[in-house]
Amino acid sequence: MDSLGLVKTFERHIRTAIKHDIKDPQLKGIVTRLYCRQGYYLQMNPDGSLDGTKEDSSNSSLFNLIPVGLRVVAIQSVKTGLYIAMNGEGHLYTSELFTPECKFKESVFENYYVIYSSMLYRQQESGRAWFLGLNKDGQAMKGNRVKKTKPAAHFLPKPLEVAMYREPSLHDVGETVPKPAVLPSKSTSEDPAVMNGGKPVSKEAKPTT
Repeated sequence: MDSLGLVKTFERHIRTAIKHDIKDPQLKGIVTRLYCRQGYYLQMNPDGSLDGTKEDSSNSSLFNLIPVGLRVVAIQSVKTGLYIAMNGEGHLYTSELFTPECKFKESVFENYYVIYSSMLYRQQESGRAWFLGLNKDGQAMKGNRVKKTKPAAHFLPKPLEVAMYREPSLHDVGETVPKPAVLPSKSTSEDPAVMNGGKPVSKEAKPTT
């Protein structure tokens, strides 16, 4: 084989190696359950809606916690493969694609619980962050109604295993934030408007005791 053939063969091997490396998992994350101080495990139902469950062994409460930046994570359901996201009105929804709205800052609070805040949105006037949270009935709350000092925002990750993941930005991150097909209602109540792919998911509210 002449020198030109050797160079081409070497280049082909390099391209194959690079392609193989990109396909391989690159990030070390965890499979975990997120236990809220309100007494519920965060769960994503088959229809993509989010709420809390008392069961400590449900597959719906298993999440991939994937690091996508310094103290920044993506929260992906193991069962559905959907990401948790928060839109510009503070509503939580689930997304098939990893977008900037799927990024949450992970911070440890004084009581050793963890709080998750939107990387994109916060109160314009005060600068207060918007948090992932469950109310006392186990329903998902609007991020702008969750206070970091309250139990609604406090989660305790219960890791089950360490796992390796592809970096989401390599294969499905959106350069721009997608606009929901149907915007959630601008209700002032704490009733959740859970969305799937930008579309509201109808869900009966749990009766209060």
